Amino acid sequence: MADSKQPGAGNPIRVFLLDDHEVVRRGVRDLLNDEPDIEVIGEAGTVEQALVRVPALRPQVAVLDVRLPDGDGVTVCRELRSRMPELACLMLTSFDDEEALLDSIMAGASGYVLKQIQGSDLVSAVRTVAGGQSLLDASATTKLMARLRGGQQEEQQPDGLQGLTEREREILALIGEGLTNRQIGQRLYLAEKTVKNHISRLLTKLGVERRIQAAVIATQVQDRQRQEGNGNPGTGADENESPGNVLNARVVASSTRWHSAPGR
Repeated sequence: MADSKQPGAGNPIRVFLLDDHEVVRRGVRDLLNDEPDIEVIGEAGTVEQALVRVPALRPQVAVLDVRLPDGDGVTVCRELRSRMPELACLMLTSFDDEEALLDSIMAGASGYVLKQIQGSDLVSAVRTVAGGQSLLDASATTKLMARLRGGQQEEQQPDGLQGLTEREREILALIGEGLTNRQIGQRLYLAEKTVKNHISRLLTKLGVERRIQAAVIATQVQDRQRQEGNGNPGTGADENESPGNVLNARVVASSTRWHSAPGR
């Protein structure tokens, strides 16, 4: 259950830290604990530790390193939010990686910032995502937008969908909506393991390796289906309304909130 109390000196924002470097964790912990309205209530250095400790401690914000020795922060974000939808995940990374940014958005992260960020800006970022707003690093967002816009014109026709079963097509569409394996299983009344098996097979049939690549294909398929349904081959349509721009719309919306976030 989400905490209904307003954060403040008497009711600080509860934060959990995940980073495999102890020095980094200590620095971030000291920085945040110096603020009267923020309290670090727990930390971990591995994915395994985080998946056990976060649900037990129930923080409001989880600051997650993207790259970890036994996995990645994006997977942690996706898994934790499937259990705790009210949790705000703030991704913290040393790498300006637009693919990791897109993966983070699809996993439900509230923010994505680089470790080169100023200490005061990190404090502001924690407050921003705790307040229910989104925050993305400006430089990474700009690169991602350029990549998405260029990729829409270059992506191949999804003829490979002809080899998918009806169930695989249903799952592909739900991947395009950003659902986790657990959420897909609940929607289709399937075991989570069964969903994973279906996804593994459909990735092979599509000739891709990453879930995010399948999500992009799914939105393009929806776009073409809508154009065919309207008898519109793609001219004269408002591209801002097409499902093929769902990923762009998510990034634009988050980027807009980043620029209007308090303290920026």
